[in-house]
Amino acid sequence: MKLNTQKTGMLLIAPSVLIICSLLVYPVLYGVWLSLFKKHSFFPDQRFVGITNYIYLMKNPDFWMSVWYGTVYSVSTIFFQIIIGIVAALIVNEAFKGRNFVRGVILFPYVIPTVVAIILWKWLLNDQFGLVNYLLLSVGIVEDPISWMGMDHIMTSLILISIWEFFPFVVLSVLARMQTIPPVLYSAAKVDGAGPFRRFIHVTLPQLRNVLFVVILLRSIWMFTKFDTVWLLTQGGGADKYIRTLPVYAYMRTFMYYQAGLGSALGVIMFIILIVATTIYFKMFRREEEI
Repeated sequence: MKLNTQKTGMLLIAPSVLIICSLLVYPVLYGVWLSLFKKHSFFPDQRFVGITNYIYLMKNPDFWMSVWYGTVYSVSTIFFQIIIGIVAALIVNEAFKGRNFVRGVILFPYVIPTVVAIILWKWLLNDQFGLVNYLLLSVGIVEDPISWMGMDHIMTSLILISIWEFFPFVVLSVLARMQTIPPVLYSAAKVDGAGPFRRFIHVTLPQLRNVLFVVILLRSIWMFTKFDTVWLLTQGGGADKYIRTLPVYAYMRTFMYYQAGLGSALGVIMFIILIVATTIYFKMFRREEEI
């Protein structure tokens, strides 16, 4: 009877396992296989070259520049998303008049389509008639309009746009956890004479530890592999190479230079980087738990 039950269970989950393998495992294995070939993206021309694609990328300055831009972009945006998200969650967690309206305004950037957000920010950051330059000139912060889409400032623009667009995810996650913290912990801290700052350090932050672990992990993966925001911002400008992150570089190699093998090699490298970074991150978290 027990054996039949096990077989029935295996048969029931078999379709789900097959779907997961077809949607996840097969594309990964196919990407690894394709990275070992010199292949045209559309024509059936292909030739086995082994690890030649990887050797070429390791010697290619554009690849390392893309790694650098991707690291700067992801680390900067994650850091400020966490800081601003926690501060915003602390504010909207308090009771005040118009709190629901403020919560809706905070969530607005996360619910609008990315393409709409990029079009909006391109108008706001326009160096000739953009609202941002107008305000900066009006208050005397700058004397001349800033070319936000130029080579000197386009990375700053990308980081600011991404922070604005994705920090609501942090707010949602942190706020949901804060609302489940037992009030008795804050009462006990007040009895011990802890002020607002010490209550945040010794009560709120320890309670947010697990959710922040997940949030940082997810945001790191998503920002490192972010494509649409970066790609849409570069369209129509000449400073695209100054924010050419690895996903954009992989897309260009595959669909602009028609080098599917190199594009697949870039995808495999990104996958390996994420696996290594995630493993280190988990080990650091477990080490802190043991301490």
